[in-house]
Amino acid sequence: MERIICLVIGYACGLLQSGYLVGKMHHIDIRKAGSGNSGSTNALRVMGLKAGLMTFAGDVLKCFAAVLIVRAIYHGSNILPLLMMYAGAGVTLGHNFPFYMNFKGGKGIAVMAALVVSNCFWHLPYSSILFFVTLAFFLVPVLVTRYVSLGSLLAYAVFFIQMVIFGQLGWFDMAKGAVYELCVITFLLTALAWYRHRANIKRLLNGTENKFGSKK
Repeated sequence: MERIICLVIGYACGLLQSGYLVGKMHHIDIRKAGSGNSGSTNALRVMGLKAGLMTFAGDVLKCFAAVLIVRAIYHGSNILPLLMMYAGAGVTLGHNFPFYMNFKGGKGIAVMAALVVSNCFWHLPYSSILFFVTLAFFLVPVLVTRYVSLGSLLAYAVFFIQMVIFGQLGWFDMAKGAVYELCVITFLLTALAWYRHRANIKRLLNGTENKFGSKK
């Protein structure tokens, strides 16, 4: 039951579509502009840097909100890291598939960024490597190739790999069954992110993907 509660809390928070709201401020329906999703990359491309940053910040904060609510409710639980990941999964689902927008939302990368930060504090100072490694796998490909989608995909993949490694090292202080469940949820979120980027992957392979800083 607690897992379902965390999913519901996350989904409710994920329904706050920052890109759509920022778009309305600019008299733009983000669903009908650019790539048609309400994520921060599309907001950046369509409405500019300020709008992109506002969208990214909003999407990150809604994940933090869900995680903090779950931490407050289940403080002291012996599976708290797992419950936080369920909350993050709920936010991802709410962000990607908002029911009131015909299930047409973003791709969950900003939400992943919040999950990375949320999981950096379990075994300090060593666990801070999660943040820096994930950031590096995002920034370096973007700076070198200017493909935001490539950086996003690599960052999500390395996030999953690190969660598996940290889980096996016992940094989450949970029973093995809960650690395996945590890894499964993280894998499913990674698979969903890659699936949501399938069109980007096709364009990357064809050499036709939009580059950061290119014209709208």
